[in-house]
Amino acid sequence: MLDYATSYGSYNELTFNTSGPEFDDGRLNPFSVPRIREAMNWLVDRTYIVGEIQGGMAVPRYTPIGFASNDTGLLADVISAIELTYAYDMARAEEIVTEEMEALGAEMVDGLWLYNGEPVEVIGLIRIEDERLEIGDYFGNQLEDIGFTVRRDYKTSGEASPCWISTHPDEGCFSYYTGGWVSTAINRDAGGNFSFFYTPDGYVGVPLWDNYTPTEEFYQLARDLDNNNFESMEERREMMAQALDWAMEDSARVWLTDRTGVSPIRSELSVASDLSGSVYGVHLWAQTLRYKDQVGGSVNIAMPSMMTQPWNPVAGSNWVYDMMPMRGMGSSAVVPDPYTGLLLPMRLERADVYVKEGQPVGQTLDWANLEFVSENVVPDDAWVDWDAENQVFITAGEKYTETETARAKIVMYFPDDFLDVVKWHDGSPFSLADMVFSAAFYFDRANEASPIFDQGAVGSFQSFMQAFKGWRIASEDPVVIEYYTDAVGLDVENNVTNFRAMYPCLGGMYNQGEGAWHNMALAWLAEENDELAFSDSKSADLEVEHTSFIGGPSLTILKSKLDQAQEEGFIPYAPTMSQYISADEVEARYANLQEWYRRRNHFYIATGPFFLQQVFPVEGTLILQRNPDYPDRADRWARFVEAPIPEVVVDGPGQVGIGDEAVYDVFVDLEEGVPYPVEDISMVKFLVFDAVGELVYTGDGEAVEDGYWQAVLDADLTGELEAGSNRLVVIAVSKNALIPVRRTVDFITQ
Repeated sequence: MLDYATSYGSYNELTFNTSGPEFDDGRLNPFSVPRIREAMNWLVDRTYIVGEIQGGMAVPRYTPIGFASNDTGLLADVISAIELTYAYDMARAEEIVTEEMEALGAEMVDGLWLYNGEPVEVIGLIRIEDERLEIGDYFGNQLEDIGFTVRRDYKTSGEASPCWISTHPDEGCFSYYTGGWVSTAINRDAGGNFSFFYTPDGYVGVPLWDNYTPTEEFYQLARDLDNNNFESMEERREMMAQALDWAMEDSARVWLTDRTGVSPIRSELSVASDLSGSVYGVHLWAQTLRYKDQVGGSVNIAMPSMMTQPWNPVAGSNWVYDMMPMRGMGSSAVVPDPYTGLLLPMRLERADVYVKEGQPVGQTLDWANLEFVSENVVPDDAWVDWDAENQVFITAGEKYTETETARAKIVMYFPDDFLDVVKWHDGSPFSLADMVFSAAFYFDRANEASPIFDQGAVGSFQSFMQAFKGWRIASEDPVVIEYYTDAVGLDVENNVTNFRAMYPCLGGMYNQGEGAWHNMALAWLAEENDELAFSDSKSADLEVEHTSFIGGPSLTILKSKLDQAQEEGFIPYAPTMSQYISADEVEARYANLQEWYRRRNHFYIATGPFFLQQVFPVEGTLILQRNPDYPDRADRWARFVEAPIPEVVVDGPGQVGIGDEAVYDVFVDLEEGVPYPVEDISMVKFLVFDAVGELVYTGDGEAVEDGYWQAVLDADLTGELEAGSNRLVVIAVSKNALIPVRRTVDFITQ
């Protein structure tokens, strides 16, 4: 028998190739024009896609803010206005396309757009595994109806990836791609989505992203939101509203739907599922997977795709289906709660967060202590920059002539036995050297003086440096890390790690998984010698292999570097790293990795509950095995069994007199007959739409008692409504399960 888990963080969109106006071969690319991309929002009927293609298992989406996000409720009125502005209007889309195509020098002849006498061909790169096949065909039909010639290129994920991920956009191998994404944790702050989806800072090292050219104003606003560079929630709201408008004008992507995902699970199994990322996106699947009535056993996990791109921790595969096993093999300082998105300590014991007074930061959990202070002074011995030529960190005392301050100081305390109990899969003990290497590597790779410099890493690094103020090892035993930054998150718990900015605090954690200093050193040597490259874009530029720790030609090269490193006793960034590595550790680590490779034939190691026993790249199969050295109890995360999503019912009058007060009862239950405590509800908001569909009012529900709220439409509000059918939309959000629950009631005014 089968059970299932429901999730809300999977979404579909159309990714456009923005290169141009001409590709290298002279073909015209209409999607190089932002106004044509914007017009595509009017060309697609999202309601049709939801109803006819996705069978109702989705909701229309217009913006980079998804359904499973705290900002969906906070910005409900702004998003609703955008939905009304960009509602399906094919005539308007065609009018704008005509204006812009003629400005490009194209002409309409017998119903077809021509450029230099040839039809303007649009290449649709269409995924075939799911509803994106029908979505890609539907969009192609819409384009044909307004005069474009569409060539449909049907491909699986693995077949499509080289085109839209690896190939330079100027080559024009696609015009639009049927994109699909999964947010693998509840998004408590969607401000970073603008930077990721519209700027070169997003998917580092991928040519498509490197080619993005947002306006300077939009680019800076995206960076400011990514770094939480604002003084109040009111200022943030204004910035988010502006960013949403500019995102629609840019439209490097057209958002289509947020899917209601269903993941089948055998009924005899128990496993955590993230409300956003489902089972394959949850960070705790490996810690919670078990049979309900037995100890041990084996489980087969089926995925739509596997090993779509090479695996390396820096800029390897980012596909959710590859990230699932990577997460199962990894661990980190903190991990997101699958129901709320708040970070929970995994390897950390606790944290103190000192925030400059006036910053909009709140606290929910007690493991991270919040204290507001007048200022945070960056100490002189904090590391603030990197000298790539001499391979040493630059301290605040060396770089700054005046006292430097930061909006936030985060102090992370690791358990006393941290360095004793955490081991890499090859048996090497985790050490401070792994932390130091990951930090040095992040700085070094974006520095032109480095032998592993990657131009694709520069954009995100520059964005990071706008907020970064310094970090230091405050104590080596026990391990205590201090971090200074101007990027202040809205939740104190989520300030403890800002993924791109907090590498040292996550230990050996990178964009795509964990890495120890000694296996990373092999790839470092290979890239230094232009034999491999961590990123897709650099590998394409150098015409070398994209580094893979698990298969392909990379393994032979990495093995040769292991032999070299072992013979030389190589220490990467030796002027800095030698302070944290003994000669015995160097010898032991390379010996451990040699034995690991001899037995496993790959170089992928981490510190999590499973290790990679065998890899079968041709078959697309992996075998993971329990890590006997994993230090956590098997039941540590067992509480994540079922999400406490509120059940909401709205009751009230179907007819309202114009100028009369109308009260609607909102019943919010944890389960049938069990009222949801008011203190556990973060928001009950209601929107009123008039007879012509315009949003006329946004209000907050009034709490009466546990499980009972009211939405009051006062006489002044109803007095402004005209006779006709109106709509009340109620949105309720729990603090314990951050999924907005919407209920709609239609009422007639007369």
